[in-house]
Amino acid sequence: MSDSQVKANSKNLLESGTIALFLLAILLVSLFVQGLIGTKQSLLFLIGVGLGMALLHALFGFTGGWRKFIRHRKSDGVRAQILLLMLTSIFFFPILGGSFPGIVANGAVAPVGYSILIGAFLFGIGMQLGGGCGSGTLFTMGQGQIDMLLTLTFFIIGATLGSSHLDWWFSLGDLGTISLIQESGWVLALFITLVVLVILYIIAMAMDRQRNQQVLPVFQPVQRNKIVSLLIFGRWPLWWAVIIIAVLNLFTMLLAGHPWSITYAFSLWGTKIWTALGGDISGWAFWQSGYPAASLERSVLQDTTSLMNFGLILGAGLAATLAGRFAPETKINRKKLIAIVVGGLLLGYGARLAFGCNIGALLAGISSGSVHGWLWLVAAFIGNIVGTRARIVLGLDKA
Repeated sequence: MSDSQVKANSKNLLESGTIALFLLAILLVSLFVQGLIGTKQSLLFLIGVGLGMALLHALFGFTGGWRKFIRHRKSDGVRAQILLLMLTSIFFFPILGGSFPGIVANGAVAPVGYSILIGAFLFGIGMQLGGGCGSGTLFTMGQGQIDMLLTLTFFIIGATLGSSHLDWWFSLGDLGTISLIQESGWVLALFITLVVLVILYIIAMAMDRQRNQQVLPVFQPVQRNKIVSLLIFGRWPLWWAVIIIAVLNLFTMLLAGHPWSITYAFSLWGTKIWTALGGDISGWAFWQSGYPAASLERSVLQDTTSLMNFGLILGAGLAATLAGRFAPETKINRKKLIAIVVGGLLLGYGARLAFGCNIGALLAGISSGSVHGWLWLVAAFIGNIVGTRARIVLGLDKA
C-alpha cells in the first residue's frame, strides 16, 4: 500500500470516528434532556441540530452575504435571506393573528427606540469585524474554526456588559412596541410585509445585474439522483436552506411558543459565569425579575435558546464532518485578533441593546410583524457598510 493510500485511509478513518462522536454526542444530549426535563426540550434541541446542519450544508450566512452585496453587489445570499423572511412571515402571521386559537405563541415584538438603532448599528460593525453574526458564529465554530470560538467568547462578554447597561439605554425613551398585526390585522400586515420584501428582492437583483454580467440564481436545479447525496453530504442550494430553516423555525414557534432566537443565551451564560465568580448583579435591572431572573436560577438546559444553540453547534459539526469541511484553524495573526476582540464585543453589546441579532431581531422581528425588526435591518446594514470598510483598513480584505 502506497503512502498516499495510507494517508487517505487514515483520513477516512478519522472522519468516520468524528462523525460517530458527533452522532453519539447528539444522541446522549437528547436522551439526557429527555430524561431530565422532558420531550419538548429534547425536540427543541434536535431542531437546533437540524438548523446547524442546514446552515452549514448551505453555508447560509448573513455576514458573508451582506459583505458580498456591499462590495460586489452579488445578491444571491441577500435574496435568499429575503425569501426566508417571506416564507417565515407566511408561516407566522396567521398564528400570531389568532387564526389558530389552539396555538399559544408570542412573536418577537420589541420597543422602537434608541437602543435598537445604536445596538443594531454596533452589531452590524461587529458582524464584519468578528466574521459572523449570531447564527454564523455558532455554525462556523461547529465547523472547527478556533477564531470563531474567540469571537463567541467576546460575544458573550459584550452581551453580559450590554445586559448590565440596559436600564440606562431604556431610560432614553422609546415609542413603545409597534405591531403591524395588532394595528391592521394579520392579512393586511402580511400583504404589506410581502410587498416590501418583494420590492427589496427586485432592487437587490437589479443592482446585481447592473454591476455583474451574471446574476447567480437562488433556485438552483438539483438532479434527482443526487438529492440524497446532497442532503447528507452537501452542498445544498440556498433554496433548500430557506425552506428547511423556515419550517424548523415554525416548529420552534409551535413547541416553544416563540420564534427561534440565539443571543439571549450569551448574556445568560456570561451573567451566570460572572455571578459564579462572585460578581454582583444586584444593580442590573434586566436580571431582577421575570424570565431573566428565573433563568439565572435554573439549568441552562431549561433555557430554550441555550439548548438550541448547543444543538446548532453539534449539528453544524456533524454536517461539516459529513461534507469533509471540518477543518480546525489555529492560525490567527495580530490584525485578525484585534478584529475578533472588537467585533465580538460589538456583536454582544449590540445584540443585547437591539433585542437580538439577525435571527432574534431581524428574522423573528419582521416575521412577527414588529416594526423594530425593520429598524434593526436598516441600522445593522449601515453598520455592515462601516464594518466592511473597517476590514479593508485593517488589511483583512483587499481594497
